[in-house]
Amino acid sequence: MDAPLTPISVICDCPLIAHGLTHVIGPEPDLRIATSVRKVGDYRDQGNHGEVVLLNVQLSTWETSSVVSRLHRKGHAVIVLAFSEKQSDAVLCIEAGARGYLGHRIGESELLTAIRAVASGSSYFSADLDGRVLPAPPPRLTDRERQILQLLADGATDREIAVALNITENTVHSHLDRLRSKSGFHRRADLTRLALRYGLTGE
Repeated sequence: MDAPLTPISVICDCPLIAHGLTHVIGPEPDLRIATSVRKVGDYRDQGNHGEVVLLNVQLSTWETSSVVSRLHRKGHAVIVLAFSEKQSDAVLCIEAGARGYLGHRIGESELLTAIRAVASGSSYFSADLDGRVLPAPPPRLTDRERQILQLLADGATDREIAVALNITENTVHSHLDRLRSKSGFHRRADLTRLALRYGLTGE
């Protein structure tokens, strides 16, 4: 049986770089470019939870991190192809949810390694950043985990969460255990703060 294809979206405002990405990724049997756009505003969510998004846009670091945050909250795994290799810029994007951060001097093989690592649920930061202190990216959540986190942040009890989602309390407990394991947060108050970070409250 063939291995499933990893869908990749490219958001790149440089046609030459976008062409290069297509040239590198296209021949790979396990990777597929699902969409390629030049502007962030042109990107349309394909509904592929966990889709890898390659982001290469000439925006300020703050603007880039804001884009990363929005994509991360939708469940996508973002790799920033950055012009800057400053540690502070990398930290801002990683804290916003980037699973990968690659400097402009990477080669083709490192790009493919990074894509596969991020697609598998890991993180990847280019060799240019080796030896620097970088934060751990926020955890990737499933749709169900996001639903439970939102209900929890809105003050629902485990029983109320179970009723709202039509699942058992034991299933709720299992999801909460996974959320605690992924995030390192164990108290409900800490999980509520995680929900705030994901923009999951007040919706």
